[in-house]
Amino acid sequence: MTFGIKTTPMRATYEEISRVWQEADALPAIADAWLWDHLLPVAGPRNGQILEGWTLLSALAAQTRRLRLGLLVTSNRIREPAVLGKIATTVDVISQGRLIMGLGVGGTHQPPDAGGVAGENPAIAEYDAYGLTLVPPAEGIARLAETITILKNMWTEDVFDFHGRYYTLKTNQNEPKPVQRPGPPLLIGGWGTKTLRLVAEQADIWNIPGPPHNTLDYIAERSRVLDAHCAAIGRDRKTITRSVQYIVAYDDPAGDRKAILDLIDAGMTHIVLSLRSPYPSQVAHWLVDEIITPVRALRS
Repeated sequence: MTFGIKTTPMRATYEEISRVWQEADALPAIADAWLWDHLLPVAGPRNGQILEGWTLLSALAAQTRRLRLGLLVTSNRIREPAVLGKIATTVDVISQGRLIMGLGVGGTHQPPDAGGVAGENPAIAEYDAYGLTLVPPAEGIARLAETITILKNMWTEDVFDFHGRYYTLKTNQNEPKPVQRPGPPLLIGGWGTKTLRLVAEQADIWNIPGPPHNTLDYIAERSRVLDAHCAAIGRDRKTITRSVQYIVAYDDPAGDRKAILDLIDAGMTHIVLSLRSPYPSQVAHWLVDEIITPVRALRS
């Protein structure tokens, strides 16, 4: 059982986020730290400030020494796969081998209220604002599968070509290689049945948003679907870390502890404690004292 933190960079300054990460870096009870990959706020006023995820991650990688780090999760619709592979390689080098490659399908056509997000799909306004295109879900998953193949080739091959349905590369070269060999661990975020098949085939870590976005029963059911995919391809289900995001309520640590214990009982082994801004002073210490240490004591 491991714990991470997520500083959602929505209406939060660079200085605030850096403060939390450096504090967490000094606390061994916190294993990893995460950002997200949005270009506009997904809740509240759309004119709130927000920082680009991979640029910010690179800066934080240079300021920390111990934390594993990544984006939870990178949108596969924002950057071309080989460009993303070069960016990720650079962050792994800067961090001296601490990157976890978090990936998700990214913006796809979704009905209102999908994925536990109330109202119209926030990706519509975000992608319109930045000249990006939404795609059907099946195409999004197929594109993600091609991206994963490209990344793994970039991290292991000296020179290669790639000819897929959506992406084509000619004589790709990627030097230096990541510090981690054969590459950073791969985390895939999502909960659709086809996405979970890709998790079973390719990922080291599966991540799903927890309550209030997804109920405990739904998370357990999705975990069983992942188990079935693993069985179908002959993969040991225990080789995939089960990761869940949980939004912390600063005023109810007892409620947070109960919710997290329920998630652990449902089979989740990696808990990412997502923080809303503004971040309280010494919030990483508060997480260790009020949530992580008591939860571990109850499960020891």
